[in-house]
Order: sequence, then C-alpha cells, then structure tokens
Amino acid sequence: MDLGQLEHFVAVATEQNFTRAAGRLHIVQSGLSASIRALEEELGAPLFIRTTRRVALTPIGRAFLPEANRVLAAAGDARQLVDDMRGLRRGTLSIGTIQGLAPLLDIADMLGRFRTACPAIEIRLVCGGSLPLIEGVRSGELDLAFTQFAGDAPPGLTAWMLACEPLAAICAPGHPIASRATVALGDLLGEVFVDLHPDWGTRQLIDRSFADQLLARRTGFEVNDLSTQLELVARGLGIALVPHAVIADRGGERRVSVIELAEPEICWELAVVFAQPANAATRMFLDLLELSRELPDGSERCKRGIN
Repeated sequence: MDLGQLEHFVAVATEQNFTRAAGRLHIVQSGLSASIRALEEELGAPLFIRTTRRVALTPIGRAFLPEANRVLAAAGDARQLVDDMRGLRRGTLSIGTIQGLAPLLDIADMLGRFRTACPAIEIRLVCGGSLPLIEGVRSGELDLAFTQFAGDAPPGLTAWMLACEPLAAICAPGHPIASRATVALGDLLGEVFVDLHPDWGTRQLIDRSFADQLLARRTGFEVNDLSTQLELVARGLGIALVPHAVIADRGGERRVSVIELAEPEICWELAVVFAQPANAATRMFLDLLELSRELPDGSERCKRGIN
C-alpha cells in the first residue's frame, strides 16, 4: 500500500465515479482501476460496489475512508515540515519592535541566538508604534512583533504576554505633585501631558484609562520617542505616564520625580504578536524566546487571540 493508492481510493470514494476520479487525478481510467484493484487485493477485501450506473463504498470501504484521509493528512503535514525545515536554510525573518524593550527583553541577545541557530536566515528589524506593527503582522509584512498590547488580538493573530509593568506618573522635581507618594488620575486633570503618538499602545492605554473614568485631559506635546518625552518632562514642560521599568532603564529616576498611581493599577503589557500558522523561521524564533525566558508551555504565559 502506498500514498498514491490511498489518494486514488479517496478520489473514487469522493466522486463515486471512476471516470470523474481519473479526470480529477489526471490519470487514465484503466490505471486508476488497476490501482484500486491492487489495493483491494492487498487488503484482502472489496472497497467498492461497482454497478453500471455508480460506484458505492462497501461497509469496509466506509470504515477505511477516514483512516485513508488521516494518513494522507499526516503525510501532507510531514511534507510541509520538511519544506519548512529546508526553508530555514534561506529566507528572511522580519521582526517589528516598539521602543523601550531593554529593561524587559534583551532583543539584541535574542537576535544573536537566532543568528547562531539559523545563520542563513536574513534578519530584518524595524521599529514603530503598536498599531502599525500589529497591522504589519496581520498583512504579512512582518513575521512577528514585540509591542505594547491591549485588548484582543485581531483574527488570525496570536499574542503572548511577556511582561506587565505598572504605569507611573513622572514630573520635574520641582513640580507640585513631585513630593506625593501616590496620585490618582483625577488629580492630573489640570496638567499638561507629554504624550506619545496615538499609534503607540502606551498612548492608547492611557487614553482608555482616562475615558473609563470619564475624565478628560490635555495633551500639550506629542512626541514619537521615549527620550524626547523624558527630556520634555525633565524640563518642566509637562508630566507623563510611563511604564516604571522604562523610567529606570533610561536613568529617568535621576532626572524626574516618579509618583506611583493610586489604585486601580494601570498595567502596561509587553507582548509578542505573530500570525497563525507561523512559518518555520518564526517558530524557531519563538522557541528560542521561550527557552530564554524559561517558560514551559502553558505556564505564566498569557495566550490571546488564538484562532
């Protein structure tokens, strides 16, 4: 018994006609009939009831059909696996990332690990805001993206949460709120905010948090990088809400005052987002990511939007 015979059997069972099945398989009808007879002889049982008008499965044929389909599907998966593994010898892995990963994820170390494992794969790295990065993964321009994440993943995408950092308020040392231990969102309504661009996930999280409490605030400055945001705050031009780990990583605690937000805590989530099904290079990178974080499958990892 070989895969060709199983394919012939499934085609005849589906079409219930040798002529149509031969046309579907692009083989002559006599060859198809000979293949089916050889399969029946090997199995020692008839698979079809043949009449002048139609072809029907015998009870044994009906029982055999799902097993034949299962074997053919497994063979197809095996072929795909081989094709994917061959694909690791060539191609490109496109990765998107937001700014501010350093305190939470060593992206350079991850890229180095991948280059060692797959030296023939070209690595492409782009930086951007959360919305463009997620759209890049959805459209296929990017294989995966490290991004601030909120809500549910779009259909066809999967998101693994890698870290959750509370937001904190930052201001210049001489600011009136600088001496406070905690501050509520409602205490900040009269302040000028130094915000990131609206396509950043952090900005969306902050906007949503104020909207959830039916509060309005004023954005005086809109920037597209964390360093400029920190610099404007340090100069006393406004305040900002930023992930606590990002402040420490950029030396912000030496230049600005950090005030914890009062409950409820606003959690900034870092996630890796990728499409399903993932190609071989993406799966290899994700495997390395899991190993580097020592997260066994299913533990302490938030999986979202699996479709």
